[in-house]
Amino acid sequence: MKKFILLLMSATFVSTGIFAQVVNIVKNDGSTQQFDLADVASMTVGVVDSNASGEGFLRVHGAAGISQLFVEEIDSLYFNTDGTVAYFQTARSLSEFTLADVDSMTFSDVMDSTVYVNYAGSAATVINPMAPLGVSVSVSGADVTVDAAADISNLNYRLSGNSGDGMFKIYSDKKLNLYLDGVQITNPDGPAINIQSSKKMSVFLKTGTTSVLTDGETYATPPNDEDQKGAFFSEGQLIFAGSGALQINGVGSDEHGLVSDDYIEVNEGAITVLSAVKDGVHVNDGFFMNGGSLNINSDGDGIDGGAGPVEILGGNIVVLNGENDNDAIKCDSTILIAGGTVDLTVAGDQSKGINSDQDVVIAGGMLTISTSGNVVLEPDGSGFDPSYCTAIKAGTDVSISAATVILSTVGEAGRGISGDGNFSMSSGILSINSTGDGAAYTNADGDLDAYHGPCIKMDGNIDIAGGEITLNHSGDGGKALTNDLEMRFGTATNAPVINITTSGQNIVITGGRDPETAEAKAISADSAIVITSGTFNISSADDGIKSKAAITVNGGNINITNSYEGIEAPFITFTAGEVHVLASDDALNATFGVGGEQDDGSLLAMNGGYVVVSSSGGDGIDSNGRLHINGGTIVVHGPPSSPEVGVDVNGAFLVNGGFMVVSGTNSNMTEIPSQSSGQYSLLMRTSTSLNAGALFHLEDAAGNELVTFAPERRYYSITFSSAALSNGTTYRIYTGGSYSGGTEADGVYSGGTYSG
Repeated sequence: MKKFILLLMSATFVSTGIFAQVVNIVKNDGSTQQFDLADVASMTVGVVDSNASGEGFLRVHGAAGISQLFVEEIDSLYFNTDGTVAYFQTARSLSEFTLADVDSMTFSDVMDSTVYVNYAGSAATVINPMAPLGVSVSVSGADVTVDAAADISNLNYRLSGNSGDGMFKIYSDKKLNLYLDGVQITNPDGPAINIQSSKKMSVFLKTGTTSVLTDGETYATPPNDEDQKGAFFSEGQLIFAGSGALQINGVGSDEHGLVSDDYIEVNEGAITVLSAVKDGVHVNDGFFMNGGSLNINSDGDGIDGGAGPVEILGGNIVVLNGENDNDAIKCDSTILIAGGTVDLTVAGDQSKGINSDQDVVIAGGMLTISTSGNVVLEPDGSGFDPSYCTAIKAGTDVSISAATVILSTVGEAGRGISGDGNFSMSSGILSINSTGDGAAYTNADGDLDAYHGPCIKMDGNIDIAGGEITLNHSGDGGKALTNDLEMRFGTATNAPVINITTSGQNIVITGGRDPETAEAKAISADSAIVITSGTFNISSADDGIKSKAAITVNGGNINITNSYEGIEAPFITFTAGEVHVLASDDALNATFGVGGEQDDGSLLAMNGGYVVVSSSGGDGIDSNGRLHINGGTIVVHGPPSSPEVGVDVNGAFLVNGGFMVVSGTNSNMTEIPSQSSGQYSLLMRTSTSLNAGALFHLEDAAGNELVTFAPERRYYSITFSSAALSNGTTYRIYTGGSYSGGTEADGVYSGGTYSG
């Protein structure tokens, strides 16, 4: 049963002489009753009845501040023989007050739970109203140590003032609150703030103030082997709030800036880690950013989330990191960015902007990463293992949605996004600009190889359902988009926009007449590539789209404006969509890559869609296996001279449907469809070349137009197939002339009038 003070009152001690003390009892009705302490032996506290109510705390006001006692814990109050000292016996302890120093005693149901610490140079002043409740504070110069054994949660500690040789340290077994009121603390031999409590601490940064914490270069040995890992250190969680500012100068020779052996959460405030010899922010169990700002300049990692996740839902983060083999943001768990702005600058060799042992999920906000570090060849086996400077590195998957991501890499073989798992993007904007060259080296097996820095390199699948992606790579051997498994683009309801430019030179791995090289391809996959929808604008120094397995185009709009070979795979299938390819070698190449003139089993199948290809120095279509045209429209602007041709097929060339027109050379390798085809074809050849743009016109005996075609280059032959062709019909062929009215698309005229 709770005990209540018998009178709800305030007590005022009045001094009339050194031994003449009186106490005035002021009742709730305003009346006053006075007692001469010389006549009072003791006061006791008891319960009137079970329904009594009273105040919860007795406050003793004096020159040293306010002390508080739980009323329900007071057993008695008694005085010394001369009435100059009052003793409060509580369940916790015996508290002693010199009455000459006591102004008054008041009762309240609200406890003043704040311990005030004010620093002034080499000294500190403490007001501790919680002393009678078990909070002890020791002060040595400006070194303040708190031992909070009060068994009370959410006690407050407010720090103010300035000291060049001080510190604040606390032991507590309960949650607590720390108010930084523009305090400036430098501790030459340890942390400025040292929280030796595994409980949660809420840190409030007072509006309009800037608090500054600086540690020492060399730390003194702590008692009991305590951890002290940085300028602001806590064994427990740190939760930041308030709209003030905090600056941390980490100068400890082997220490971090802001540290928690649990987790850190930032909700408000402007936190700046101006320097740290190791990590700017270091935690064991996660970092969470919901608001405020965080600026870090560190020699180690910017933010190390430890074994926990890093989650950024709001606020503003800026990290500058210039040392080798360090990361701007890292953790062993998942990294999530779903809001706010994140700006990372990484200059160290083999360093990472974002580095997670698990997934990297970017689901909102704006992320900007600039890297300038180089690849490092680490000795391994019979050679080396490249360790790359990478903007985003994931141990498993990388996903992007509803975010803006801008990455720039300029160091040797610098990579944009790299992961051991899958990459997916459903919406948002992704831009990667890379300039670093790759080079040849000897790998761990002792074989000659090449290292290079793709814009995106994944070991798993790549699924790009939507969003806008722009990839630019000017470095030697620099690929834009590459992976080891499948690539899938677009869905039935979502369509990405993909802009790719690669312009780097090939890396020569082995010399000789048939050198092995690493090329600057735009899109390259070891497994199948499937395009369902989307817009592709590609300019490549080598292949536009290449797969070692298969490429299937079921829709979308593909525009390859520059390439060595446009689209290459063992199996190429078009079922829908619109494709334009300009190549200096083969525009479409179905091959297993073994060479020769034999049927290697590859297949190029045209089942639907609209495909226009143009080759300036290779074959328009080259299938080392079979070529089957079953539907759709295919227009080929072939090369200008032998030995290349418009269509080159090692296996069966079947036309069973669709519309096909091909310009070619006078090579004896010019192909015509097989007689086993289900649709008629026509081959026209001349002994003298026709100029680029000279019309080829075909009409039946009644003057009905079948095709009017203007090849982009000089030509000697035209191969044409259409469902309109029939056996036993007379056709007229015209070259040159002009065309009026109608429309022109990709060199094919229709709907107008031909004049020859």
